Amino acid sequence: MNTDADTNKSAMVAAGLAGAAATLAGKQLVGRLTDGRFGGPRDYNVAKVTVSGPIQRTRSRSSSLSGGNVCIADEIVEQIEAADDDEAVEALLVELNTPGGEVLPSDDIRRAAVDFEGPTIAYATDTCASGGYWIASGCDELWARDASLVGSIGVVGSRPNAAGLADKLGLSYEQFTAGEYKDAGVPLREIEDDEREYLQNIVDGYYDQFVETVSDGRDMDPQDIRDTEARIYLGSDALEIGLVDELGTEADIENRIGDLIDADVETQEFEPDRSIAERLGLGAERVAFAAGNGVANLAVSDGSDLKIELK
Repeated sequence: MNTDADTNKSAMVAAGLAGAAATLAGKQLVGRLTDGRFGGPRDYNVAKVTVSGPIQRTRSRSSSLSGGNVCIADEIVEQIEAADDDEAVEALLVELNTPGGEVLPSDDIRRAAVDFEGPTIAYATDTCASGGYWIASGCDELWARDASLVGSIGVVGSRPNAAGLADKLGLSYEQFTAGEYKDAGVPLREIEDDEREYLQNIVDGYYDQFVETVSDGRDMDPQDIRDTEARIYLGSDALEIGLVDELGTEADIENRIGDLIDADVETQEFEPDRSIAERLGLGAERVAFAAGNGVANLAVSDGSDLKIELK
């Protein structure tokens, strides 16, 4: 016959087991959410950072509210620098799934990869286009899959033309500026020929810089890059013209890194230092981008609505 004491004892044991299970589950959850950054043995020697989504400097209010997947450049730079400072890390793997993005943020990530002390390999998953390729040019090697989309080494400038709509609504444009081209590209009036030439020169300048960056980083002839005419290629075709070095899976890349560092590879993904609440809110979803997608914009701070895009 069970006594009250036996019942109480069984309840205490059950409660203890439940508490231990909850504690273990909690530790595992916290470990996943915080990347295990509360200490513990470092059993990795390769750092992985992921560039996923349009590349921009900061998270815009609209993307935060919509849950849109974007890549915050400053966070990626911090991850690469943290990996470089970590004595356990011997090599860097940069996974790229991005249609491109803002010029300077993309270049900041590229520079961080260049400054990393050790082998660096870029890996194009779904899409490595435009600003993504700009980043990849800062790594020692670029790998892709057969069906990855790679390239789009080009620049596009655009401006809305609302002059006709303004006429219909009875709106007139009047702006007071100092400097002949201060309001070049404003959409409420027709653009003049000299303004069009001025804005085209800006786009051409960005393109020249893009070609030079890729040429230096990938050791390619600048004319070969221009001959791509900003096309996007399947990974197998990109390999043939020298835009990528090898085709393979992440396992193949780990084998390559193992050869470079002469050790068995253990990879640790470096992620932004966010609070648990932020991690729960933002999640870690991966988004694939179609080749036709545009990229994040670089708004030229000249009082106009001209936008320069890597494309």
